[in-house]
Amino acid sequence: MSRKPVIAGNWKMFKTVPDALTFVQDIRKTAVGTDHIEVVLCPPFTAVTLMSEGLRGSGIYLGAQDVFWEDKGAFTGEVSPVMLKDAGCGYVIIGHSERRQYFGETDEKVNQKVKAVLGHGLTPIMCVGETLDEREAGVTKKVVRIQTTSGLAGLAPEQAAGMVIAYEPVWAIGTGRTASDEDAQEVIAYIRGIIQEQFGAEAAGNVRILYGGSVKPENTTGLMSKSDIDGALVGGASLEVDSFTEIIKRTSETKR
Repeated sequence: MSRKPVIAGNWKMFKTVPDALTFVQDIRKTAVGTDHIEVVLCPPFTAVTLMSEGLRGSGIYLGAQDVFWEDKGAFTGEVSPVMLKDAGCGYVIIGHSERRQYFGETDEKVNQKVKAVLGHGLTPIMCVGETLDEREAGVTKKVVRIQTTSGLAGLAPEQAAGMVIAYEPVWAIGTGRTASDEDAQEVIAYIRGIIQEQFGAEAAGNVRILYGGSVKPENTTGLMSKSDIDGALVGGASLEVDSFTEIIKRTSETKR
């Protein structure tokens, strides 16, 4: 079954609005090959609206880094799925390990956010992954199973099929350490198996599962050569036009 690869850039808390707009201008000049790859940029909230205008007609999608699960209300500091859709977003990162680690985000909150985002026609990029301690304790699959099943609880099979899931081993995020191609493939294939158990073969065949964790041009081809890996959630390497473009190019060449 053919799944359209996704390369998503998570800018985290980097780039002012002028920086973001310069990036957009520059990446529009490069051959990003978006005909058979979905490229997504996830800037800080401050840059979302202007980037939406800057990306118009480029074939590059806009995403957000987080969301709240209510449409509106007295929730100081939060941003709703309604607001994100209005601002031009098509994707939303949910449950990133930094949200879980620093802001106490639970599997239940991730599930609430996934449902809220799907309810407004946006595509969640739901992150799962184990810490170094959990990996060394041999409980990677247990952790990933709990995060995946809890995060997708209550969804219909067609909703699960339209999801994007990102496997991001926490020990590899921003550390320069990357899971081996084989390790990444093994865990991502395992996640696809969980989807099949929970939602059936069609959903498992359609859901797109990305790898994230110190993805850079040098390791892109090896990761993308694996059959179950459908793209990447890119952190630091998405902040520079040249490295992000090279990741897109190598994915395009490998996934043709």
